[in-house]
Amino acid sequence: MSGHHRYTAAPSANRNDWSNIRSLMPYLWEYRGRVLLALSCLILAKVANVGVPLILKSLVDHLEIDVSKNILVILPAALLLSYGALKISSSLFNELRDVLFTRVRYRAMRRLTLRTLEHLHNLALRFHLERKMGAISQDLARGAASLSTLLNYFTFSILPILVEFSLVAAILISQYDAVFSFIIFGSVAVYVAFTFAVSNWRMEYRLAMNRYHSQANNEAIESLINYETVKYFGNESLELNRCDETLGKWEQNAVLSQASISALNFGQAAIIAVGVTLIMFFAADEVISGEMGIGDFVLVNAFLIQIFIPLGFLGMVYRQMKHSLTDMDQLVKLLEEVPEIKDQPDAKPLIVTKGEVRFEHVAFSYQTERPILHDVSFTIEPGKKLAVVGASGAGKSTLARLLFRFYDVSGGHIFIDGQDVREVTQESLRDSMGIVPQDTVLFNESLYYNLSYARRDATREEIIEAAKQAQLHSFVESLPDGYDTTVGERGLKLSGGEKQRVAIARAILKRPKILIFDEATSALDSHSEQAILTALKNASAEHTTLVIAHRLSTIVDADKILVMDQGRIVEQGAHQALLEHKGVYADLWALQQKERNKVIATDND
Repeated sequence: MSGHHRYTAAPSANRNDWSNIRSLMPYLWEYRGRVLLALSCLILAKVANVGVPLILKSLVDHLEIDVSKNILVILPAALLLSYGALKISSSLFNELRDVLFTRVRYRAMRRLTLRTLEHLHNLALRFHLERKMGAISQDLARGAASLSTLLNYFTFSILPILVEFSLVAAILISQYDAVFSFIIFGSVAVYVAFTFAVSNWRMEYRLAMNRYHSQANNEAIESLINYETVKYFGNESLELNRCDETLGKWEQNAVLSQASISALNFGQAAIIAVGVTLIMFFAADEVISGEMGIGDFVLVNAFLIQIFIPLGFLGMVYRQMKHSLTDMDQLVKLLEEVPEIKDQPDAKPLIVTKGEVRFEHVAFSYQTERPILHDVSFTIEPGKKLAVVGASGAGKSTLARLLFRFYDVSGGHIFIDGQDVREVTQESLRDSMGIVPQDTVLFNESLYYNLSYARRDATREEIIEAAKQAQLHSFVESLPDGYDTTVGERGLKLSGGEKQRVAIARAILKRPKILIFDEATSALDSHSEQAILTALKNASAEHTTLVIAHRLSTIVDADKILVMDQGRIVEQGAHQALLEHKGVYADLWALQQKERNKVIATDND
């Protein structure tokens, strides 16, 4: 479809980091009051932090003055108390900022995860059939974590540095010669540029190192998994050499990675050393000339060291933010995936009175070059049962998917009680129908949870009654935990027949006007099938029913049978009439009866 774009987990070269950062803003807006309060605490913490060197300067100045006057008690004691108070205040406001922002961070993760999950549910079946579930789940987890990481680093690393820079700049520019501001902020600019450049350079070695490590690990494990094959062909040395070659590349990149981080650390230390030396040179010169006091000398150096301490983590913060923005980009691209099937702006709820279903000249293709249905027209009268049979790939199950509007028709119309399914809301459309699919997938929850999934407000008595009608109740009662038995991932603890009984019970419990059975007895043996057929007959009584069947014995009571071949209806009529016609249906019937007789003869032997 034109609105569909295949999702890919590959990184985009045109990734817009600033656009992705802006996409975070709505998640902060909900707690804007708390965010502003946290930012206020951040500013107060930095004011206290910057105030510490100022108090230290006053202490040095007053100690210098007071020594000459032999007065060492009043002013220095007050300044010492102020020094301690500022230290405590800085820590207090930092912790308050953390406490206030924690809820913002985790609520943002919660909102983003739910928004993404909702979006995934809104995407069409085509997307979910083409997706890689592992990649999607990883992008979902990494995307939410990256949001937390970005907020964390921005709030606790980037923003505090910017606030501190601003405060220090204001003091230096207003109180001291421009040369000190030039040296400090020039050193910082060189430090940041150097850190970013080396971090980008060394990232290549780190990524290559990780890649080769994973490859070597995979080769080693694979050779052990295929132990017998290795031994059969005597290729132990081949496997060792292959793994050793990959480990050699890993070793080379690991050494380069370590050398690059050593270069980064030395370069950062050298920039700090040069900055401090220049500051000391100019400050000492001004102290000697009498333009600055000893306290000013201490203050300027303290500012330089105080600014460089958080910058020591800049390389790590930069790398983590780059990785987080990459992870965030995958999630943003996922959220930009356009739903193929959408309600029209003026869509109204489907109103089902009689339950008539009509396909009118329907054409459909999953890919343009491979049409599935050609000019399919039929009507299921209210309360009647229509069956569709045909070879695999004839387009039978596609009819159910179109009726549920998992896809839109390429041509023609589908009506329910005269309402085009494309003009009603998807929710009301699916509420009006129940289905027993060919492959029943269950949640890894209790049997009770899976049964009640059809109607969340159903009483326990109603659920048990539906289970009885589906010939499921006696089986459930035989289990140690009864209805509280956990069915395992995708229902793997149940047999195919047991899962289909669950699906039938759910269809009965939902009480829809329209029922669809998509090869609903395909996983049952002949004995179980006969027991279930009665349940299906009871479930479909007074319902409009579409039965997609492989076993013709299950649809002999249908009011009308359509025979499909390569997406076209080639025969239609009641069971007996089709047998008398001696066409495709009669041939299928004869073939299946022959196979059934073989099975019975084998069982008797």
